[in-house]
Amino acid sequence: MSKEMLNALDALEAEKGVSKEIVIEALEAALISAYKRHYGQSQNVEVEFDQKKGNIHVYAVKEVSEEVMDSQLEVSLQEAMTVNPAYEIGDKIRFEVTPKDFGRIAAQTAKQVILQRVREAERNIIYNEFSAYEKDIMQGIVERQDNRYIYVNLGKIEAVLSKQDQMMNEFYQPHDRIKVYVSRVENTSKGPQVFVSRSHPDLLRRLFEQEVPEVYDGIVEIVSIAREAGDRSKIAVRSHDENIDPVGTCVGPKGQRVQALVNELKGENMDIVEWNEDPAVFIANALNPAEVSDVIFDVTNPKACTVVVPDYQLSLAIGKRGQNARLAAKLTGFKIDIKSESDMADFYEKLDNEPEVVTDEEVFLNDETESVEE
Repeated sequence: MSKEMLNALDALEAEKGVSKEIVIEALEAALISAYKRHYGQSQNVEVEFDQKKGNIHVYAVKEVSEEVMDSQLEVSLQEAMTVNPAYEIGDKIRFEVTPKDFGRIAAQTAKQVILQRVREAERNIIYNEFSAYEKDIMQGIVERQDNRYIYVNLGKIEAVLSKQDQMMNEFYQPHDRIKVYVSRVENTSKGPQVFVSRSHPDLLRRLFEQEVPEVYDGIVEIVSIAREAGDRSKIAVRSHDENIDPVGTCVGPKGQRVQALVNELKGENMDIVEWNEDPAVFIANALNPAEVSDVIFDVTNPKACTVVVPDYQLSLAIGKRGQNARLAAKLTGFKIDIKSESDMADFYEKLDNEPEVVTDEEVFLNDETESVEE
């Protein structure tokens, strides 16, 4: 070891951002392990790195004892006093035991430690960089795929797109450029792992922020999103400026803004509806394009309701395979039961025709009333 080693550590700190002190600390620990492995010593050893000259010294640490049971761990008081008369029983003394050929082992160990620290530093840099993109969208290039994932190149790292995060109407080919939502970033033992998605509802939110300046600025707020990726989505929006129409702003002139998102998502249909603080109005809006006659809330369950629609609108309100009703329920957070006007009329007619049930309590009250009148 020499000053060349010190210069290398300084260069490493400047180029890779790896602290010299951290490398030296790791190097000393590795050299202790290497010394014990190569020289079969079991005593307590310490390695000291001279940061001025670049030299390395190995010391055996022994305890001053009245009776020596293990010469590798203990030293007699008499021998200790020959070194320094001030030593007492229980004191620790360091004896230098640096082997002649230890420089070669130290150089090999230093190389391994430095390479390991460089890898760790690069991993941390990549992790910190991509963790900043978590919950955001990035542009990537499809590289390859296996039974579990599609691998997307994001530049410095290869992200993974799982099957549940893929869109059912998309087929990914190598070299395809796609926008992905960074759902999470993990710092694993093998390095940073980035998970991306094309089906996450927040992918729509970020795409709207890119396409619609009013959404990015917060003038128009996306309140909730219900999405069946690749097929259809519903987005509830509201405006914080009474002069701005939130739905028209998101749709854009001649539908240009929303069409850009539809193209990006390979034809996924989008219903943009206006949020309203009145749940009945919001639920009616969420069932767009169907017309709603009435919304009746369940008195026993505040998050359930029955929506009444004209007979000719029933199939439209429910949607293909129940999709429109299902997305409206997700968007509003209500359990929605859709009935036609004729079904509701039949229901009320049956209620009217049912015989009145008199309870025992009512009979008792009637008897009490009669006796009072007498």
